[in-house]
Amino acid sequence: MEKTFVIKGKPESDWVLVDASGQSLGRLAGDIANMLLGKNKPTFTPGVLMGDNVVVINAGKIAVSPKRMEEKVFYSHSQYPGGIKAVTMPEMLRKHPERVLAKAVWGMIPHNKYGRQVIKRLHVYAGENHPHSGQDPKPVK
Repeated sequence: MEKTFVIKGKPESDWVLVDASGQSLGRLAGDIANMLLGKNKPTFTPGVLMGDNVVVINAGKIAVSPKRMEEKVFYSHSQYPGGIKAVTMPEMLRKHPERVLAKAVWGMIPHNKYGRQVIKRLHVYAGENHPHSGQDPKPVK
């Protein structure tokens, strides 16, 4: 019987840079979720905040399938009667491309206190420029 590995001490977290241009939305979101959770590290321990800080650039150039482009609708509600809003995928990509990727990643991490801590380590930008050059993020394929 194998014993469960539990990391001792404070786990290290790095800064990584991901270029989203031309990449598939779902596959990229899954890879980013694994980096945020720390599942790509050999010392992965469930429930321990040990993932990397992920900076995503060029979110506006992400590849989305044509069927998803026509059918996907983002809903939000103001909590007032009749306050539902629906935004289509092309409109969301035009106005707020960073939200498309952030929502896709949020759907792939746990929806609890741990997940809310993890999602704070995700930084998505529509273009090339980002304010995290001081952290020296390492480029990832």
